[in-house]
Amino acid sequence: MGIARARQFRKQMPASEASLWNALRSLKPLGLHFRRQVPLGRYYADFACFHPRLVIEVDGPTHVSPEYDAARDAFMQGQGFKVLRVTNDDVRFNRTGVMRLVMEAAGREG
Repeated sequence: MGIARARQFRKQMPASEASLWNALRSLKPLGLHFRRQVPLGRYYADFACFHPRLVIEVDGPTHVSPEYDAARDAFMQGQGFKVLRVTNDDVRFNRTGVMRLVMEAAGREG
C-alpha cells in the first residue's frame, strides 16, 4: 500500500510542490538526487535526498497540527534525516531563498 499511495501523492502534487520539484531536479548535476513522496516508516516525506540525508516538507493550510508535524519530524530525525520545513508561500514567492536554504541544509554553498 505504501508504494501505491506514494504514486497517488506524486500524481496529485499541489502547485507549490510541483514548482519546488522542478527546482530540486536541477540540483542533480550537483550530486543532490531528490525523490518525491518518499515512504519513511508510516509517513511520507514530500521530498527526500538520501545523500545527504535531507527531507524537505512543504507546509500548506492543511498543516494545522503542530503535534503531528513534530512527531513526523522526530521520526525522520531518528532515521538520520535533517528536516527542512518551508511553506507554500515560501515556495511561491521566494523560491530562490528556499533553494538557498536547501543548499545550506545539504551542506553545499551556492
